[in-house]
Amino acid sequence: MGKIQKLNVFTDGGARGNPGPAAIGVFIRDDRDAEIAGFGKKIGVSTNNVAEYKAVIAGLFWTLENKEKLSEDVKIDFFLDSNLVCSQITGLFKIKNSQLRNLLFQVRQMEAEIGIPINYSYVSREKNRQADKYVNLALDRET
Repeated sequence: MGKIQKLNVFTDGGARGNPGPAAIGVFIRDDRDAEIAGFGKKIGVSTNNVAEYKAVIAGLFWTLENKEKLSEDVKIDFFLDSNLVCSQITGLFKIKNSQLRNLLFQVRQMEAEIGIPINYSYVSREKNRQADKYVNLALDRET
């Protein structure tokens, strides 16, 4: 099997109560549209926006940990269903909240470690169902 030419990373974060019990979900497809990873994880009590950022960071961490599987000219696309967080990451919106600013700093650090340009796009919830599924599975788990 050759190296991955295109990586599509779908991320989602959610909090029940906002703030409330929160989780992240990440769903990753390759250039053949095959699922290569998918996971969800509880992150404690948080807000929706913090959970969205932490999901992006988890997707970046997966990318960094699996960098040897990527071709040198890989195209990496992240898809988020939070227009606010996507617009903040792409620089369209300013960030007033210091916690979100710190999370964006972590995003930038991980991007630098990966060393490959990453594109971020907003998608509808409909197109982000798999990542959302992992959020809800994590939130529904007892432990």
